[in-house]
Parts: sequence; C-alpha cells; structure tokens
Amino acid sequence: MAHVEDRWWRPKLDENDEVVTNSRGKPVMEKTERFGRGLRYRVRYIDPHGAERSKSFPDREKKRADDFLIEVESDKREGKYIDPRAARTTFRQQGESWFKGQSTDPSTRGTLRSRLESRIYPTFGSLRLGQIGPAKVREWVSELEERKYSDNYMNVLFGIVSGVLDSAVDDRLIRVNPCRAKTVRRPAARTPKIVVWPDDRVSAVRRGLVKVSDRYGIVVPIGAGLGLRQGELLGLSPDDIDREALTVHVQRQVKYVGGVLMFALPKREKTRYVPVSQRLVDEIDRHLKQHPAQAVTLPWGRSDGDLVTVSLMVTNAGGRAMSGDLFNKVAWRAAFGRSDLEYRPRADGMHTGLRHLYASKLLAHGVSVKELADFLGHEDPGFTLRVYTHLLPSSNERARRAVDDAFAAWVVDDGPATAQMEPSE
Repeated sequence: MAHVEDRWWRPKLDENDEVVTNSRGKPVMEKTERFGRGLRYRVRYIDPHGAERSKSFPDREKKRADDFLIEVESDKREGKYIDPRAARTTFRQQGESWFKGQSTDPSTRGTLRSRLESRIYPTFGSLRLGQIGPAKVREWVSELEERKYSDNYMNVLFGIVSGVLDSAVDDRLIRVNPCRAKTVRRPAARTPKIVVWPDDRVSAVRRGLVKVSDRYGIVVPIGAGLGLRQGELLGLSPDDIDREALTVHVQRQVKYVGGVLMFALPKREKTRYVPVSQRLVDEIDRHLKQHPAQAVTLPWGRSDGDLVTVSLMVTNAGGRAMSGDLFNKVAWRAAFGRSDLEYRPRADGMHTGLRHLYASKLLAHGVSVKELADFLGHEDPGFTLRVYTHLLPSSNERARRAVDDAFAAWVVDDGPATAQMEPSE
C-alpha cells in the first residue's frame, strides 16, 4: 500500500517484538541506523503497471512527500501518471526518437538534421527533459535574437524544439511542453510582401536566357505559365502534358541531395494537376522542335533508389539533368548580366520572379485563393492567402458602386430624405 516512510525514526519494539507505546497509547519512536544520513522520507507506491516505485525527500520536507504521494495517487486514478524517472531522458535522446517520425524526404531530413546538430543540441542536447522549463526556453529564444537570426528562421527552430517536447508529452515522459507556457513567446513568422515583376523585366530575363543558350528560353513561359517550383520545372516532361484536357500533371522534381542528383515527388510528396493554356502548349511544341526532350536516368527518391528514365524538357547542352543550384549558376543569374539587369538575390530568384508572377496573374483574373492553392501545390489555402492577399484585386471600387446603388433608393423627388427630429419638450 502506498505510504511515506520515515527512514530516520521507527517504532520501538520490546523483547516480544511488540510496539512500545507511551501513556497516551502512541508508539515510542527510536532512531534508526540511518539517522542523520541521506534523505529522510521515502514515498513508496505501486505504479499503474504493478511495479513498486519510490521517491525520497530530505529532512523537514514531510509535507512535500505527502503532497507527492497524493499527486501520484490522483494521477493514477485519472490516467495522468508519469514515471518520475522518465524525465531523466535527455533532449537529444528524445530528439532522435522524434526525428524518426519526420519526413522521409532526404533533403528535408538533411536540413532538419543540420538544424538539430548546429542550432538546437548545443543548448538542449545534454539536458534531461525534466531540467527544461519555461525559463530555459526563454533564455534560448533570447540568445537566438542576440545572434540576429531572421524571425522566420527563429520560428522554424522554435517549432523543432516544441515538436520534440510535444513528442515527450505524448510518450508520457513529461507532463507539459514548456514551449507552450504563457510566459514563453514564440518568434513570429513574417510573411514578406511579394513584389511582382513588371512585364518588361520578365521579357528581359527571357531574352537573357536565350542569349545564354536558346535551349533555356522555354523556362520563363513554363515558370510563369504553370507556377512550378524550380525543381518541378527542371523535372517536367512533355509526357506530363494532357493535350486534350489541357492540363499538366506535376508529379516529380529534380533535386540534389548528399551529392546525388535524383528524381523525387514534389514538395510534401503531393502531386497535382495544373491547367495549361493552348498558347503555352504551342510555345512548348515550338521549343521541342528545336530542342527535343532528352531521356535522363536518375535514382528515385534517394541515392540508392530505383533508376527511372524520364524525357526532360530542360537539360544542359549534354542532355543531362540540372540541379537548381547549377541552373542558377550557369543560366539564371547569367541571364541578368546578358540583359544588363542588376540581379537582386532576394527579389530575382526563379521562385520570386516566375511563381509569384503566375499567382498574381491568376488572382487578377478572378481565380479563387482555394483554386490557386491547388495549382501551386499548397496544403493550406490560408498560407496562400497570407502570401498573396495584397495582390487580390481591390474591392474599393466595388464598394463605392454598392453604396452609390443604395443611395438611389434613399433619394426622393425634392432631394435626399432626411430624418426630422422632434424638438424636445
């Protein structure tokens, strides 16, 4: 039966092993061999699995021991019991367990591994889960801010730490996640305002790509006409185009992971269909007559994955697939120089220039945010809205017309109808 044991004092026994009592009938206590040494009170109880557990407390902390026993018994009844020894698991041990349940995508796992090892384990790795409280999390967030990391990067790191600690709660190693304490401020993610390229810049970049090599001229029409991510564009095949339905099946990307170029599913392993205009199909057909698609064989999904052969529209002069980094170096950035344009690192990437342009054109023509999210491959239309909300057509003029129409019903023959107030008596 659960109880609190005093290891410094015990009831005195007579020669017949009977408890000696005083005049009031209470046991006479005597010192044990442990008196004055070690922790005095030991709470002994049976856990939900039937195993005997104990926890010790120092002298003068009998109330703490009693309170602990009450809490344990209450948690057992309510199904909230957590073995106190579980909190001895280190953050690194739990982090490795959490990591196993994350994305199987090699690129994502590589990025996640890097962030754990370089930014998170140095602070939390050797700490036991029970040692990590809100104060430690607040201190870590403050250190990130002192290093002047971007808000978005800090938000990502915070999410990883919180994810590991959430898994510890799920595994019943700790009761609550300290990242969720009211006194802990999560770094806010910032959605930068998208600035869409003007048409003359789009045309200039396309001319620059043609000057680098006319085999790259098709990149701008495809990027701006389908809104593909860079890896998806570099992995696009003519076989992905359904010319009757006028759709493109976005079902792969080219990516470079751990020194190996490979095919893989699109981001979040989600394929999709995107409508394609007849004019863009005609543009692609003209390009393919000059530069036929090249058969490229790469492993699928990982460095030792099954070899898959795909006819790609965008390859280098040798007919080989290109990683995003390589394409940027040999073609994309070079195109700006060939067109006498200044290359702005944050504003002039393929993603910014072409994918955002695609989104802006669709929104301007009344495509809904939900449809746009599907075409772009976003899981959450709310994310699409946050990124592109400022590009939505203004409703100001529609509001003015609505009020003007309403005013027509408020006007009488001799002028606007106005309410007459009766004079107060």
